[in-house]
Amino acid sequence: MNLTIENILLVGSLLLFVSIIVGKTSYKFGVPTLLLFLGIGMLAGSDGIGGIRFDNPQIAQFIGVISLNFILFSGGLDTNWNSVKPILREGFVLSTLGVLLTALSLGTFVWYVTDFTIYESMLLGSIVSSTDAAAVFSILRSKSLALKTNLRPTLELESGSNDPMAYVLTIAFLTLVINQDQSLVSVVPLFFQQMIFGGIGGFAFGKLSKFIINNIKLDFEGLYPVLVIALMFITFSATDTVGGNGFLAIYICAVYLGNQDLIHKKTIFKMYDGLAWLMQIVLFLTLGLLVFPSQVLPYMGIGLLISIFLIIVARPVSVFLSLMFFRMRLRRRFYISWVGLRGAVPIVFSTYPLLAGIDKAYMIFNIVFFISVTSVLIQGTTLSLVARWLKVALPEKVKKITETDQLVLELPKSSLQEFEILPDFYAVGKKIVNLNFPKSAFIIMIKRNDEFIRPGGSTVIKANDILMVLADRQEDFAKVNASLHKPIYSSKL
Repeated sequence: MNLTIENILLVGSLLLFVSIIVGKTSYKFGVPTLLLFLGIGMLAGSDGIGGIRFDNPQIAQFIGVISLNFILFSGGLDTNWNSVKPILREGFVLSTLGVLLTALSLGTFVWYVTDFTIYESMLLGSIVSSTDAAAVFSILRSKSLALKTNLRPTLELESGSNDPMAYVLTIAFLTLVINQDQSLVSVVPLFFQQMIFGGIGGFAFGKLSKFIINNIKLDFEGLYPVLVIALMFITFSATDTVGGNGFLAIYICAVYLGNQDLIHKKTIFKMYDGLAWLMQIVLFLTLGLLVFPSQVLPYMGIGLLISIFLIIVARPVSVFLSLMFFRMRLRRRFYISWVGLRGAVPIVFSTYPLLAGIDKAYMIFNIVFFISVTSVLIQGTTLSLVARWLKVALPEKVKKITETDQLVLELPKSSLQEFEILPDFYAVGKKIVNLNFPKSAFIIMIKRNDEFIRPGGSTVIKANDILMVLADRQEDFAKVNASLHKPIYSSKL
């Protein structure tokens, strides 16, 4: 079947529906949902029962980049700065040096066991050098896996921030494969340009986005998530236009925004949570359609050999060398080594050699696809088992509830107090979102001139208002009182 304008919506919606239904029951059998989405795409493709012919890597790459924008942005919004700050150095080293060491060690192994040139081998190593954000975020969160001593923030920070490094290495070695006369030193400036401009762009657009979200007055609450989507794509494309790394920029921008007071923040979080799942499904279905299983089979032997080396040797060696200067228990290092999931990102990156038209592009694509499938199948299905075996998992009863959980779940508070706003209060004339109101308390209603107003982040506090505030503890109300009387300068990111 060839996709046409008339049937693409029907086929797409049916695949999406089947993916959701199958994914709902997948964990009863211990199979990650992402692998099932990929399998459904393959079954629907040219070699499968669906017979849908899709062999356009350019469209697949476009869908992949769009999907990764949403996945990385959603992961950044969910990243709690207070949890990440203690392990920021470890996460940064893993996402840079760790990725580089993985690419070099795996590339060297590929060079020895195949007829690839050294640059082709390093290109393959670079493509699969980063852990996949979509796989790590979805598997850790859908399994509700509680881990000890900041282990989970470390894994999520690494997976969310290491794709830019892998992208830069992929582009650098692809350039060397195409231009054999260039030296390795010639691509070093590209690395620094991408990372520095990407970091600056992400932080700058984060601050600009916060200002726009909190100061633009939209008539409908539902427009605020749409505004954030626009700002996300502006951040990515503008950073990429000036030579920075767009993936790094949107992740940093999202981490910044996720730890700020925003108007309609709860609505934005909920929408991005759903969109991230949608994009993961669409991405894996698309990549499944792009793959021809009959073309992958001839590379199963070499693919399995490279995948085993990556899981057993390259990933652990890179993790242990990267973390050798940090104090960390051996079992934690082993678990970080095991959560080296490869998923959709390497497959998306492998479309770049296809579009560049290099000689071994299809061989690289099929090997990368096999590596990603075996990684999700082997490592993704054993995360809980290995966590218990290494004794790094927390019992479910002591699992902490994060600020994001509170925001999404709308957990109830136990106490109610009223605060009367006198004319000399600092809060008079200020929007609620600009008060740095404590996260542990909520204004549920405002009484103004014998009328009751349901507040939002953009609601302006007026003199003689009576605020009805819900909180858990008495000290929370003390913080509320302080924020209403005088400015509170936040130490957040």
